[in-house]
Amino acid sequence: MSGHSKWSKIKGAKGAADQKRGKIFQRLSKEIYMAAKNSGPDPSSNPSLRLMIDKAKAANMPNDNITRAIKKATSAGEGENYEEVTYEGYGPNGVAVLVHALTDNRNRTATNIRVAFNKNGGSLGESGSVSYMFDRKGYIAIEREDLDVDEDTMLMSVLEAGGEELQTSDEVFEIYTDPADFDAVSEALKAEGYVLAEAEVTMVPQTLSSIAADKETQFRTMLEKLEDDDDVSEVFHNADLDDEE
Repeated sequence: MSGHSKWSKIKGAKGAADQKRGKIFQRLSKEIYMAAKNSGPDPSSNPSLRLMIDKAKAANMPNDNITRAIKKATSAGEGENYEEVTYEGYGPNGVAVLVHALTDNRNRTATNIRVAFNKNGGSLGESGSVSYMFDRKGYIAIEREDLDVDEDTMLMSVLEAGGEELQTSDEVFEIYTDPADFDAVSEALKAEGYVLAEAEVTMVPQTLSSIAADKETQFRTMLEKLEDDDDVSEVFHNADLDDEE
């Protein structure tokens, strides 16, 4: 995990957000639906739902969309029946890839994901084939622009809040937590007045894997095809890319 920054990937994703707003809202609606269905419709007692609502608001998703997704999850006999499915596989040069999906049709989703892998130098693997290469972590990013806080002060705040690790660059403080502590750490940092540019529970690669220059374009195409699929919610990998634009 050390030395691996998620921030460049996040900035690239945000830059393309406007072009994919409708698809983003669709995915967020699914995730809000699942969070409310699994653990209840009250965000004050459902941290997963609260996190998804925060992500939706950060994406400027209308409140009506959020409310509608929660109502679908709590209306007996109504709404879609989504399943959470994880696919594991390899990209070019054997880089590890994890794909999280929310689907109402496993056959459709599995076929689309298999095609995205196979047509771009990759292959699907068995369950457990690459997941051991990733750790589930809470991730928080705080941008440093206009923030008069040095690294030592931020580290003290992170440790007092219960965070595990702080990585610092010129642009951002990146904080990692145990997933069980993520909600408490986020709330503690917000209570100190910090603005969280990003906050999520995610999968962090334990080590990065190099990819040959002549395979990098192919791998990026594979990632794009996976991320563009309506059923795919998140894609994680351990490729050591210069940037994530």
